[in-house]
Amino acid sequence: MLKINRTITPSLHADLDKKIILLSGPRQVGKTTVSKELFKNFEYLNYDATSDRKIIREGAWNRSTDLVVFDEIHKLPKWKSWVKGVYDTEGVRPRLLLTGSARLETFKKGGDSLAGRHHSFRLHPFSAAELNSKIAPAESIDRLLRLGGFPEPFLSDSEDFAKRWRKSHLDRILKEDLLELEPIRELKKMEILVDLLADRVGSTTSYASLARDLEVSPHTVKRWTEVLESLYVIFSVRPFTKSTARSLLKEPKFYFFDIGRVSSGEGGRLENLVALALLKDLHFREDTRGDRVELTYVRDREKREVDFLTVIDRKPDTLIEVKTADANVSASLRYFSERIQPRQTLQLVHRLPRALESSGIFVQALGNYLSKLEQPK
Repeated sequence: MLKINRTITPSLHADLDKKIILLSGPRQVGKTTVSKELFKNFEYLNYDATSDRKIIREGAWNRSTDLVVFDEIHKLPKWKSWVKGVYDTEGVRPRLLLTGSARLETFKKGGDSLAGRHHSFRLHPFSAAELNSKIAPAESIDRLLRLGGFPEPFLSDSEDFAKRWRKSHLDRILKEDLLELEPIRELKKMEILVDLLADRVGSTTSYASLARDLEVSPHTVKRWTEVLESLYVIFSVRPFTKSTARSLLKEPKFYFFDIGRVSSGEGGRLENLVALALLKDLHFREDTRGDRVELTYVRDREKREVDFLTVIDRKPDTLIEVKTADANVSASLRYFSERIQPRQTLQLVHRLPRALESSGIFVQALGNYLSKLEQPK
């Protein structure tokens, strides 16, 4: 079986000597595996396990180990105050790593009593950049499109296994994680919402339209999408404007952390794959360098549109149009490149015979570009 080295591992190693680490990400994305591979001498404690819970509550873990991993620790009442007390009393010897699904990320945002004591990292599914040392870019793109980037289905290299895994994965999120985060009773409608969004990847989202399909209010749909985002099922990409407040009023696009869930055709899956790769690269920059980042799309009143614009420290960085096979530069891409003047403008083509350049716009093979992301500073 392939052994994939995760991009964030060196940064986790370095920061564990200085701070508590909060490692969040989707369910079954590999957080526990990454944690257990950081040091040979570690202690792993899961708050869901009765014996481990007793050790945690009594503070009886091994102080001579190199690393203590606390999983699902957010289920401990007033967990942030508890972790703060451990840090203030003992520092980071042994090193402390807290892992959890999106619930940890969600709970971290409110009343941050760990301020100044932690660094946060987000673990994503496999990407072309992460696979680059093991698999050629074109092959990794095709495999990610077929199976998605979650470790189990990807490494199985079986579409039948991936389908079965995907069903149980969503069931566990909706029936376990969701109910802990939000008392939503209409789980069937949540499942339908996921299916509706999966069929609309690449299109702007109308809450009113979804509300009609689900027979609920637009406000309810908006709240449900926020919950799905907090659980790392989907993520939103909003239109680029110089005013964040204005962009929040415009229709978002939604993409999936699990590419294999997308049902809007090859073009939708390809666009989702690029969106996820760009988001992962931006999160890597934010988590390891402190850059302020945004992933947006560009659209005007004349309905000219470009798939993605990355924004770093409030400056337009990379304008990107995604194509399956068309190497002719998009008119909208040329139009917005002249007006926004990003650092670089790219048209990424999945099946491209050769790279080319046209008036400062670079047409590149999609796999080659994505495989070079997530580079340390």
